[in-house]
Amino acid sequence: MSTTQSVIEKIMSKAGTVHMNLQPAELVAAAIKRGEGVLTDTGALMADTGEFTGRSPKDKFSVADSKTENTVWWGDVNQKFDSNKFEKLLNKVINHFDGKEIFARDAYACADPAYKLNIRVFTESAFNNLFCHNLFLRPEGEDAKNFTPEWLIINAPSFKAIAAEDGTRQHNFSIIDFSRKIILIGGSGYTGEMKKGIFTVLNYILPEEKGVLSMHCSANIGEKGDTAIFFGLSGTGKTTLSADPHRKLIGDDEHGWADNSVFNFEGGCYAKCVDLTHEKEPQIFDAITFGSLLENTRFQRGTTTVDYTNISVTENTRAAYPIYLIDNIAVPSIGKTPENIFFLTADAFGVLPPISKLNPQQAMYHFISGYTAKVAGTEAGVTEPQATFSACFGKAFLPLHPGKYAKMLGQKLKKHPEINVWLVNTGWTGGSYGTGSRMKLSYTRAMITAALKGELNNVKFEAHPVFGIQMPVSCPHVPADILNPRNTWSDKAAYDAKANHLAELFNKNFAQYADGVDAEILSAAPKASQNA
Repeated sequence: MSTTQSVIEKIMSKAGTVHMNLQPAELVAAAIKRGEGVLTDTGALMADTGEFTGRSPKDKFSVADSKTENTVWWGDVNQKFDSNKFEKLLNKVINHFDGKEIFARDAYACADPAYKLNIRVFTESAFNNLFCHNLFLRPEGEDAKNFTPEWLIINAPSFKAIAAEDGTRQHNFSIIDFSRKIILIGGSGYTGEMKKGIFTVLNYILPEEKGVLSMHCSANIGEKGDTAIFFGLSGTGKTTLSADPHRKLIGDDEHGWADNSVFNFEGGCYAKCVDLTHEKEPQIFDAITFGSLLENTRFQRGTTTVDYTNISVTENTRAAYPIYLIDNIAVPSIGKTPENIFFLTADAFGVLPPISKLNPQQAMYHFISGYTAKVAGTEAGVTEPQATFSACFGKAFLPLHPGKYAKMLGQKLKKHPEINVWLVNTGWTGGSYGTGSRMKLSYTRAMITAALKGELNNVKFEAHPVFGIQMPVSCPHVPADILNPRNTWSDKAAYDAKANHLAELFNKNFAQYADGVDAEILSAAPKASQNA
């Protein structure tokens, strides 16, 4: 079996020129010279990722061997790849580098030194290497001089696999070998494959080997040093609500929760930028400057000014920038044990309360559920919301059974009973989508602020009849009549029916995880309302 060092030696000897640890200015110059991108009027590099403008989940695999066979949660998310076929494919990719100009970078993940994961990245393109500089943590001083890579990312977008011969589904692939400690990517220039590849690796190593809960969330620190964590799928307001001028950002996407710390995995941000404006997202907008990378965006006609409304290439336009381009960040990117945890959901059914408190069992249940709802669209006659569930708010990146992460969360909550867990509905009130209205952002901010300040600690709560979660009867700067969602519906029977419908969707979704969780988690499932 190939070792990390032997693979590095093979690549270094095969490649024609290896550019090692180039600075952003050098990478930008190389990308422009090679025709990979152009500069915008803010100085950011704008590049296209080619055929793939997003991840390709059906082409993501993990090598099945003695290490992973009985630990990985095999299925649609984690597809098996033969170890011998991986070795052959790895050698083919290394041979593909023969005589080529490539870019290498030393980086690491995990801001907490106790869990640092050293990575060496080999990329065919300069802009892919710039992405790695921006998104991963950057070794400095003695760490850089004495750097020893533990994991490798090998990225070859121009290499096309032969499915029948190589064991892939089609010509592109992203394969993780946990034993060889290699992420092998081919046929796709989408940079997010590298970011999420390392996230998947950490989602295995940290819980399985280090006893650290890995999380797909944002996190920040208050003026008194209190840490808050925000979970939420796309469209729930995670980025907006965690960007608080009165709190320092730890990170916006990936974190670990150890015994005494919450720490960022990354050294940068990979933000969606469709319809981006300075008014809506000033931190992101201002970070898109020299050294930042824009992907698959387009210019306003006749200018080098980015048109963020243009989705002619993809809706998944992105900006990748180092975290130091954001004001008001925590340095280093580490916080203490959290005092508040927020599960954000945009419930388009209008059922869930705008804020509610969860006990540990409910927290584990809703963590595994990872619920939000998307509106079906504005086409004539199409008004019914669509429930979306993603286990632990990041199902696509979980190599272990979701019950493993939920159990770890429950253990931490029981060890620290002072931690508050809140379910926050940023979606609809007064009815479902099409009848009700979207929750006012000012109300949501007021509720989160009240929770962070401890202003909800001593108010009266009442239980939701279906979901059992505790709803405050009052909250500073929020009208009391919206705190119980049933009160906001003119047709109470319609609300009860919709609440039962949503409960059925939760229970149906959770059935796939039932065999891997404890009875206490199952006890937190929603139950039919007596009002129905």
